[in-house]
Amino acid sequence: MNAPWKPAGNALRDPFQAFVCDEHSFDVVRSIAIEMGWPPEKVNKGGLRNAVQSLSVSTSPQILFVDMSESGDPLNDINGLAEVCEPGTVVIAAGQVNDVRLYRDLVASGIQDYLLKPFGPDQLRDAVAQAQAVFLAPRTDAGAERAHLAVAVIGTRGGAGASTIATSLSWMLSDKAKRLTALLDLDVHFGTGALAMDLEPGRGLTDAIDNPSRIDGLFIERAMVRASDKLAILSAEAPISQPMMTDGGAFYQLQEEFRSAFECSVLDLPRAMLIQHPHLMNEVNVAIVVTELTLAAARDSIRILSWLKSNTPQTRVLVVANRVHANALEISRKDFEQSIERKVDIVIPFDTRIASQAAKLGKTFAEVAKGSKVGIACTALMTEVQGAVEESDGAAKPGKGGGSLLGKFDLKAMMPKGKGAKKVAAD
Repeated sequence: MNAPWKPAGNALRDPFQAFVCDEHSFDVVRSIAIEMGWPPEKVNKGGLRNAVQSLSVSTSPQILFVDMSESGDPLNDINGLAEVCEPGTVVIAAGQVNDVRLYRDLVASGIQDYLLKPFGPDQLRDAVAQAQAVFLAPRTDAGAERAHLAVAVIGTRGGAGASTIATSLSWMLSDKAKRLTALLDLDVHFGTGALAMDLEPGRGLTDAIDNPSRIDGLFIERAMVRASDKLAILSAEAPISQPMMTDGGAFYQLQEEFRSAFECSVLDLPRAMLIQHPHLMNEVNVAIVVTELTLAAARDSIRILSWLKSNTPQTRVLVVANRVHANALEISRKDFEQSIERKVDIVIPFDTRIASQAAKLGKTFAEVAKGSKVGIACTALMTEVQGAVEESDGAAKPGKGGGSLLGKFDLKAMMPKGKGAKKVAAD
């Protein structure tokens, strides 16, 4: 469905403009505008109808915030706003009606996000970050076919949270970026892709492994479990008494079908599968290496990054430090980065409350984390993933790897006193 506001760049536009009805919203929006470096005078009193009147005689901004709380017919007024907005405006709306049907109708009409009043600075900050990601996303002509974005998520250690990142990214690409997305969970026996979204995995993936010749567009349509209109999952819970006997051909065929049927595919790739079936990385645009800040994870990050550099130089690599507890780090971020000889791209804070709430609600980590620091970090990851495919070289730049890890840390300084840590000479 074509939305009234199709993202498109225009350097002559104001970056932001807002029309709000009440003092609380005015103060919150104005403070975020100042924080973003935008002119505070672009935050105006008056709601949706005032926005229509003003924009009918002026250029619409890149990002528009409109307060709908005084509108008697929101959908009709939104259509009126669409008539005066130029193509490319990304719209954030706010209102007092807590109705999921209204939210869906507004999103279908082209609104990027809808905030329930009263909203706080964190909610607005997150919505603005998502709007910027949409505005800066790759542009295509209306009739042009959208290039497929393939992402592989690889954990350096068990428990690093790679599956959490994979499910969260899948949800964000489908819900926030509005891209038709497939999630393929290749942990055939213990995968949690479907479980994280409170879904039954079905037999689709095990059937594909047993009968690769059956994989075609119709098989994909029937085998995948729908999490939403724009997100489908292929996962499994194969019996642990049943070893997986495959040469990986089925997985490659699934990737081929995904390129035809979806705009994005996210591959939750266990590190053992990376070793057994390296061809799975052949067409991957972005590899996300998920790690914790520990000694063992640093060692394995070096090995995986080195492998990616040698075997998939066309792939853009992002390093995500997950579950980072500021006061309980085994290794500091600085030491970790020195060890892997590259920067950590995204840091996701440790937050047990959000993790437990996501598990209880059967929702992805990113969905529950909206408006928090964790949510902002997840949104930044989505923006990095989308932006990565725009780079002309597309090459992974993981830095050097494979050297002696022990020589890259001062272990004596890192260990508690009295442990008698052995001094190891630096490389």
